[in-house]
Amino acid sequence: MTLIKSISGIRGTIGGGAGDNLTPLDVVKFSTAYGMWLKARTQGDVRVVVGRDARISGAIIQDLVQSSLQSLGIDVVDLGLSTTPTVEVAVPMESASGGIILTASHNPKQWNALKLLNEKGEFVSAEDGAVILKIAEDEAFDYAEVDDLGSATKKDYLQKHIDAVLELSTVDSELVRSAGFKVVVDAVNSTGGIYLPALLRQMGVEVVELYCEPNGHFPHNPEPLPEHLHDLCSKVIETQASLGFVVDPDVDRLAIVSEDGSLFGEEYTLVAVADHVLKTQKGNTVSNLSSTRALRDVSEKHGVDYFASAVGEVNVVEMMKEVSAPIGGEGNGGIIYPELHYGRDSLVGVALFLTHLAQSKLTCSELRKTYKDYFMSKNKIELTPNLDVDQLLISIAQKYKEQDVDCTDGVKINFDEEWVHLRKSNTEPIIRIYTESTSPQKASALADRFIKEIGSFL
Repeated sequence: MTLIKSISGIRGTIGGGAGDNLTPLDVVKFSTAYGMWLKARTQGDVRVVVGRDARISGAIIQDLVQSSLQSLGIDVVDLGLSTTPTVEVAVPMESASGGIILTASHNPKQWNALKLLNEKGEFVSAEDGAVILKIAEDEAFDYAEVDDLGSATKKDYLQKHIDAVLELSTVDSELVRSAGFKVVVDAVNSTGGIYLPALLRQMGVEVVELYCEPNGHFPHNPEPLPEHLHDLCSKVIETQASLGFVVDPDVDRLAIVSEDGSLFGEEYTLVAVADHVLKTQKGNTVSNLSSTRALRDVSEKHGVDYFASAVGEVNVVEMMKEVSAPIGGEGNGGIIYPELHYGRDSLVGVALFLTHLAQSKLTCSELRKTYKDYFMSKNKIELTPNLDVDQLLISIAQKYKEQDVDCTDGVKINFDEEWVHLRKSNTEPIIRIYTESTSPQKASALADRFIKEIGSFL
């Protein structure tokens, strides 16, 4: 598998020949390049926070990353088994120069990645990422003398992250406690199995753990899509739970299952949380172009404006800052709540959703029915070496030029009651084909139509 370099990090599979995946040499080269970039822009001592999900390769990758940074004279704060949002929170708390999260997010267990943060605990920009890649390509490294090597200090940020979540103005732990919720947690045997049960128990929630052993052996595909959540749905019904939560391996995506085993819908995680936040914090909302129209509906209900950004957390955050949005995120279950930090955070999502549910005095399935139904179909096509994706998208945009076409990120074509978004993935060698319509059948039919159109170019 070709190594993927993008705003979503340096990502690849473990094992095989050099140049075909994420090798130890790649890990050393890119983490060293990142360290050089930090040293060039930081006055004084450089410190980097490093954390990882529970992937089997994680400990090895972390050793390589930390040793590479220390060899440059950089001090490391080692969070060990952690989450993406925890590292993001820790960077400013530690007054660190940056952070690295070792996770391939929703990708299967053979994948791993380096996600790079700036001093704010936010993902580096595309421009800064390009500089880091150039340093790596040139191997312009300047290692420290033996007396100047960096140190490594282990710290546990579990409680600090939880405390920060519970102190949010829109979280009411006592109300949640009084609701008597029972919640099933599917953490796909990664670090969510450490963090979510701890948060929930401190909010007075009874927890049923499902796949919460952080051993990196994912019991099902780790992307929290409907076809992967059968065990969670069954467990919610079996235990007569109030609802179920599922997160991806690095705990920045959150999906919900209602008490009757029905899917709340990962697209509606952000919709419900935004509905809650906007009750007391009026302001615009932001999601990406591939997210449901339901967020626009909720925004209009609260008398605020909705904005769509290009796909990618960096792009969502940039637009949220531009329009002063108090809540935003991505339709894949990513909640970004700036009161704590500008990053997708499932712990924040859990606390806000449970507060909203407790205030509503509804069951989870009843709450879901208060939002208009839209249905999405999410598909992908593997890229072939001879396919010119850019030309393909240009051709499709030209074909549908009479429609409302947005070429901010790939091609999004808005029809009267439905839309299709075609774009090259930042994280996998695929074209993503997302559609939304007023019924599952219509969404699937629209997807099939465009899959066939793309197929004619292959």
